[in-house]
Amino acid sequence: MTGPDTPDAASPMPWTQRELQRLLDVRPDGAGRYIAPAHGPTERNVVEAGQLLGAAVAAAAKEVPGQRVTSASMIFSRVAEHEAPLEIATETLRSGRTFTTAQIRIGQHGEMCCAGMVLLDAGAADLVRAAEPIPHVTPPERLRPMAIPGTEVDGRDIRVVDDAYDPDPQRTGPPELYVWTRFRDAPEHDHLHAALLTQSITHWTVAAALRPHPGFGEAMAHRSISTGITMATITFHDDADVTDWLLYATRATYTGRGHAQGEGRVHTRDGRLAASYTVHAMLRGFRTPGAAASATAL
Repeated sequence: MTGPDTPDAASPMPWTQRELQRLLDVRPDGAGRYIAPAHGPTERNVVEAGQLLGAAVAAAAKEVPGQRVTSASMIFSRVAEHEAPLEIATETLRSGRTFTTAQIRIGQHGEMCCAGMVLLDAGAADLVRAAEPIPHVTPPERLRPMAIPGTEVDGRDIRVVDDAYDPDPQRTGPPELYVWTRFRDAPEHDHLHAALLTQSITHWTVAAALRPHPGFGEAMAHRSISTGITMATITFHDDADVTDWLLYATRATYTGRGHAQGEGRVHTRDGRLAASYTVHAMLRGFRTPGAAASATAL
């Protein structure tokens, strides 16, 4: 497949908003089945968990177009590669006028990579309303864009409060990160707003968990320490426009025994609670020298 975002086969594929949307906007491939296209060559040939969960959100939204994705949860049991398409199977376990429950499985090369459940809802007016307030943090206009190699996506602006997503493992702080994110271009469909919002939720838990510990940092992930997202859940509350600033507030609530647990919220710039999420991660030393290069599964 070639196109504006496709260089020659030997070159790494650039990361752009358009490319993220192409990967997340899964296409039908028969009854209950969808395909997420391959990205192509990359420095690290591992699909992020947030991208897999975002693809599941998009698949469920297309499978049940009359309802809105309310919550999605997945367990990531095997690494997926950027250089091959993803095969997505949806199964509607129960379809109702109010709620629908669907199971999503994502595989590659005939092997299951992750599986989860999605809840969809027909919607309702408020009976009552209350939500956690937006944290009092530095606004995005007073922060500089994050410019760490390997994190840049053309068309996406990320700004971290206090520059706390720091590659220096000696810089410490509380086990939390506050990150503003927005995209340049408005997606055409609501499910892509939800999928793009979802894609970022798994970025921050490992960094937050390592932050209090001198000598350990996010920059060491996949190099001198073994990390990976094993489970993630997102619940959508209010509608959000990904071209407006969204604040991801992530806190690691437990780190130990080779695990890290995080919880977070996504607030709109005007203070509404758009989504909440939980993330479980593996966090441990490599068993043998060189294992980082040869590992193929979590």
